[in-house]
Amino acid sequence: MLAVIAAVFFAAAAPAKEFFVFFGTYTDTSSKGIYVSRLDADTGKLSAPELAAETPSPCFLAVSPDEKFLYAANEGSDVVSAFALDNKSGRLKFLNQKSSGGAGPCHLSADATGKILLAANYNGGSVKSFRLNRDGSLRADGAFIQHFGSSVNTDRQSAPHAHFICADPSNRFALACDLGTDKVVVYALDADTGELKPNEPPAAAVPPGSGARHLAFSRDGRFVHVVNEMACTVTTFAWDSEKGKLDLRETISALPPGVVVRRDFTAAEILVHPSGNFVYATVRGHDSVSVFAADQKTGRLTFLQNVSAGGQVPRGLGIDPTGRWLIVANQKSDAAVEFAIDAPTGKISATGQTLKIGSPVDVKFVKSN
Repeated sequence: MLAVIAAVFFAAAAPAKEFFVFFGTYTDTSSKGIYVSRLDADTGKLSAPELAAETPSPCFLAVSPDEKFLYAANEGSDVVSAFALDNKSGRLKFLNQKSSGGAGPCHLSADATGKILLAANYNGGSVKSFRLNRDGSLRADGAFIQHFGSSVNTDRQSAPHAHFICADPSNRFALACDLGTDKVVVYALDADTGELKPNEPPAAAVPPGSGARHLAFSRDGRFVHVVNEMACTVTTFAWDSEKGKLDLRETISALPPGVVVRRDFTAAEILVHPSGNFVYATVRGHDSVSVFAADQKTGRLTFLQNVSAGGQVPRGLGIDPTGRWLIVANQKSDAAVEFAIDAPTGKISATGQTLKIGSPVDVKFVKSN
């Protein structure tokens, strides 16, 4: 008993954990680029956001595994930018930029080795890999693959629209969501060269007209949860990390029970809680965040809660590494809203803290020194 009391006391007396919170934005309004705030993970207090780097429409961000570098998809400029990250000040130093290989780069992720950066081009319907130099800068070599195909919605799916790409936990495969073809495409990934080769089978499909947008792996890497933009649903697959194969398990609504999907409702982001027990998804138009319990044995999700996002058009979603705080980027409200996460239930409640940021889109956390 004394040992338990001592452990609790010393845990309470431990210094606060601080994280930088980086925000990717669109610069067509009051934003000038990438913004940064400090989070006290013990109290949830956020500092006023500051401009970390001026760069055009850095809509989506990626952080290297060692947290020394940050990358941005400059959607309107069709390039990807690399920055060195100062873990003491949160400032970003521009390194270089390269063409994304296609129009409308909208998503980035770094592989587990920190040697490869992966990018998805929405308008171009393509994916690209970049090899990275030791100083974090982008190299000219890598792989480029053009997607082909369409799906049932002639307004939005007459051509491919790659919307997301990331390496799987084994770092042997890369998975890309294509909204235009209703597929999750699987590539064999060479972490030394950045080469991407179509896997066999090459893809798995979500229900026609769903619009696969983003995905998140379960904590143990056995399941993949795909948020479908147009249908406002979440499709769960079992993931075979030896074969690179996805097997469909279920598709459920990302909206609360009884709410019917409207044309102006579009799901945006999906994340798994660090504990692995909960999944969170944003829905634009409905302007809300849905919370699900995740069965870690079966991968199946159970609806728990739906709350207002605290603003209009919630895009990105971020959960701090301690799992206590969730931040939603409300693009059309020029605001990032913080929520507290209840550890036992996974449910969220607004803390009352809102950061004013022009057209925020993405949220990324980095440990502060």
